[in-house]
Amino acid sequence: MKLTNIILKGLSLFIIINLIFAVWQPKMGQFSLYNVIFPGRERLPFGENSAQAYNLSLFDLDAMFASHVISADQKLDNEFRVVLIGDSSVWGTLLKPEETLAGQLNSANISACGKNVRAYNLGYPTISLTKDVLLLSYGMKYQPDLIIWLTTLEAFPVEKQIASPIVANNWETLNSLQSRFGLEFDPHDNAFVQKDLWDKTIVGNRRALADVIRLQIYGEMWAATGVDQVYPTDYERAQIDLEADEKFHEAEPPTLEINSLAMNALETGVRIAGDVPIMIVNEPMLISSGKNSDIRYNFFYPRWAYDQYRDMMAKLSQKNQWNYVDLWNLVPANEFTNSAIHLTPTGERQVAEKLAPLIMETCK
Repeated sequence: MKLTNIILKGLSLFIIINLIFAVWQPKMGQFSLYNVIFPGRERLPFGENSAQAYNLSLFDLDAMFASHVISADQKLDNEFRVVLIGDSSVWGTLLKPEETLAGQLNSANISACGKNVRAYNLGYPTISLTKDVLLLSYGMKYQPDLIIWLTTLEAFPVEKQIASPIVANNWETLNSLQSRFGLEFDPHDNAFVQKDLWDKTIVGNRRALADVIRLQIYGEMWAATGVDQVYPTDYERAQIDLEADEKFHEAEPPTLEINSLAMNALETGVRIAGDVPIMIVNEPMLISSGKNSDIRYNFFYPRWAYDQYRDMMAKLSQKNQWNYVDLWNLVPANEFTNSAIHLTPTGERQVAEKLAPLIMETCK
C-alpha cells in the first residue's frame, strides 16, 4: 500500500510540474553558459553535423541570441553598433567568422559618428524576408545604431516566407509582429508548428529543451577550436551552365507581379527599425557566362525576372526614401563558392570595402 501511495504521489507531482511548466512556459533559453563560461559565438547557431561543427540548429530565439557575442556585455559608450541581417551569405557558409562580412568590417577598424564601429553577424541560413524580420525584431533589444539588411530576390516570393523552419516554429512571435507592426502572413498556414498543451509540457517539449542543453555542451568545443561549421576541402562549385528555363518560381515572362513578392515584410522590417537607420543592400550574385547565360543570370534567376526586381526595388526605395544600395554585380563570378550568393573571403572583402565608407557617412 505504501509503495502504491508513493507511486501515485510521484505521478501526481510529475503531472502537476508538467502542467505548471506548460502554463508558465519559462524561457529556459535565456540561461546560457555562453558569454559567462564560454565566449559568445560570432554568429547564430546553425548546423546539421553537430559532431564535427560543434553547432546545431534550434528554434529557441532566446537560446540562440544568448549564445551570441552580442549578448556579452552592455553596449559601450564609444561603440557604434552595426547589426547585419540576411541569409547564409551573411551568416558565412564556408567562411570562418573573421572572413565573413561582419568579421571583415570589424578588422577594418572604421569609425562612424565619432565612435568605433562594431559589426554583429545576425545573418541566418534559409532565404526569407520574414525570417529576417523575425531575427531583426529580436535583435533590436541590443540597441543597434545601424542595421544593414542584405537581401536578394529569392527572399521575396510570398510562398517562401514561412518555409524557413525557424519561422514555422515561432508562430507566437510572428503573431505579435502582425498586431504591432502589420506583418502580413496567414496565421493558419499549415507550415506553422502549433503547440497544444501537451507539447508545452516538459515531456512534450523535451526535444527543444534537449537542444538548448546540447548547445551549451558544444560551447566547450567551440571555445577550444572556434569551429562552428564543417569546412570541406572540396565542394561542388556554383552552377555556371544553366537550364534554358525562364520561370522564376511560378512566375513566367513577361511580368513579375509585385503582389507575388513579400514587399510587406520589407516594409515591416523598416517599421521595426523605427528611428534606427537601416541600409537595404541588394547583395552580390554570380553572373554566369556559361550555357544559357543569355536566359538566366544564375541558378536562381532568369534575367527578365531579376531585371524587373531591380527596377522595382529602385523605384520603391526612391518612393519610400529608403537607403538602398544595389551591389548585384559587384563581385566577379570566380569569387563565389558553392552557390550563386556565397562568396569567397576575397568576395566578402570587396563587399566590406564598398560598405565601409557608407557606414562611416551614417551621421553626415
